[in-house]
Amino acid sequence: LCNLSFSDVCFVSSTIPKMLVNIQTQSQVITYKGCITQMYFFLLFGALDDFLLTVMAYDRFVAICHPLHYTVIMNPRLCGLLLLVSWITSNLYSLLQSLMVLRLSFCTVLKIPHFFCEFSQILQLACSDTLLNNLVLYLSAVLLGGVPFAGIIYSYSKIVSCIRGIPSAQGKFKAFSTCVSHLSVVFLFYCTGLGVNLSSAAAHSSHAGALASVMYTVVTPMLNP
Repeated sequence: LCNLSFSDVCFVSSTIPKMLVNIQTQSQVITYKGCITQMYFFLLFGALDDFLLTVMAYDRFVAICHPLHYTVIMNPRLCGLLLLVSWITSNLYSLLQSLMVLRLSFCTVLKIPHFFCEFSQILQLACSDTLLNNLVLYLSAVLLGGVPFAGIIYSYSKIVSCIRGIPSAQGKFKAFSTCVSHLSVVFLFYCTGLGVNLSSAAAHSSHAGALASVMYTVVTPMLNP
């Protein structure tokens, strides 16, 4: 929870302060270095949120389906290992994407139709070939989005099965209430995030993409208790 809170604060801080400054100064300008830096931290903490939400789904599964063995299974060593893997993988992912953008060449006049340096929008503005970047983008969307999301769905299918086996209605409500906030944030984060990434190449409405991005960059961290 501490790592998730820290990640959410940094995730929002990578985009919102700059957006507010742009609104206040009426100057929608960002430097090339600033854009790459913003993109790196946005991808880093976005991926970290992705992994932490998946880990939390597994935590809920163990707590509800194996309550007597919870402290044994979710021991401090395993929690630390899961956090370490999440941080390392997120850093490697964001570093890879940022370095691949550095190899691209851009035209002199650039206008990003977004409120931050969104990765897919930057690729569309490149003058050089972006085939490799797009392949990495869609592959990462499947691996870092689809696979964890499938793990969350599997965890919650097991949780629902366990809750159905609880005899008392009060027990069912208590078990389900511990998952509602996490489940709502998960669906809001994944549905909007994956939707923006997977439809970026075919979508022609940048305004709709920006609105969808607000859902997982601003609204989701705000709703996360």
